[in-house]
Amino acid sequence: MDKPTVQDIFHRFYPKYLDKYTPSSQQAKVAHCIINCKTGAYGANVSICEDCGQPEIHYNSCRNRCCPMCQALPKEKWMDKRREDVLDAPYFHVVFTVPQELNPLIYSNQQVLYDALYHSVSATINELTTDSRHLGARVGYICVLHTWGSEMNYHPHIHVILLGGGLSSKNEWRDKGKDFFLPVKVLSKMFRSKYMDELKALHKDNKLEFHGSSEKYRNHYTFKELLNTCYAKEWIPHCKKTFNGAQSVINYLGKYTHRIAISNHRIIRMDEDTVTYYVKDYRKEGTWKELTIPGVEFVRRFLMHVPPKRFVRIRHYGLLCTRSKNKHLTLCRNLLGCKKYISILKNMETPQILETLYGIKISVCKCCGGHLGKPQQRMRLRI
Repeated sequence: MDKPTVQDIFHRFYPKYLDKYTPSSQQAKVAHCIINCKTGAYGANVSICEDCGQPEIHYNSCRNRCCPMCQALPKEKWMDKRREDVLDAPYFHVVFTVPQELNPLIYSNQQVLYDALYHSVSATINELTTDSRHLGARVGYICVLHTWGSEMNYHPHIHVILLGGGLSSKNEWRDKGKDFFLPVKVLSKMFRSKYMDELKALHKDNKLEFHGSSEKYRNHYTFKELLNTCYAKEWIPHCKKTFNGAQSVINYLGKYTHRIAISNHRIIRMDEDTVTYYVKDYRKEGTWKELTIPGVEFVRRFLMHVPPKRFVRIRHYGLLCTRSKNKHLTLCRNLLGCKKYISILKNMETPQILETLYGIKISVCKCCGGHLGKPQQRMRLRI
């Protein structure tokens, strides 16, 4: 028997999930997309071989950003575009995490408190990098929100791919080599201060909602206790080593930008009641182990990580800001004396991209090797 997929799990357990829980409209939409992806529900393209007359049917995907079957091509295309933004300079991967005590409140206020995470991270990085004591330059970076841990538990945090150098006020290039240039303790305190300021401002303006396990924070004194607990904790950002070369930066970006709560390759087996999948055991240096949970719980955990409608998870700042990056990156390349990496997939149609990346020739007949004509029929099956 083939290994089960997320789609198989939703087919079996989503009806039981609905008996116990009420999903949001966004969660229901994601579930519907996953269940119907590549089944004909979203239509099919039919091509006829010009040599043997054999029909080829390609079922359309749902293209939902939370569907594990729809991420490969968008990820590759996004990574390819980023080639033109990469410099031959140091890069760092920094992870900003909030205390777990805030998780119920953040889950009840996803849009505003996810935005607050981005605001706090960007304000912290901008203030410290422009300080002459640390770098004294304007840097570029990409922020990506993840809301899950390895077990699909709720764990909101921001991944930052940070350029380790930048432009000074006199448009001179500055960097400190492969050593991380921001003191972690200073980074921690400033991030904590900025996020807590945003949280208090939202509370003061009555922009927070309190549902489920965050209901208790309606009480002013309980909310104040939460703030005190968070202030008493050290918010320790995690900084990984520098990247070895521009291509490793590009590959690393793809690893984090289009990731979802769990991919199909981590799922081991499924029975009538449970699902077993691989998780990382961080108490044992991140080694992989098996975890078995009820199928309904698997669906619940997966849907917890559906972002709000139209929420932008990948955001660019500083030198990588869309409005001005071409001008700034060109100047940086001139100062560094490095080349511009050219997009490989630019202006390619999907058939060309599939052949370039995976060697898949969708215009070749599987029966005789002849040429498949352009799709002659498009149909949408109603379910």
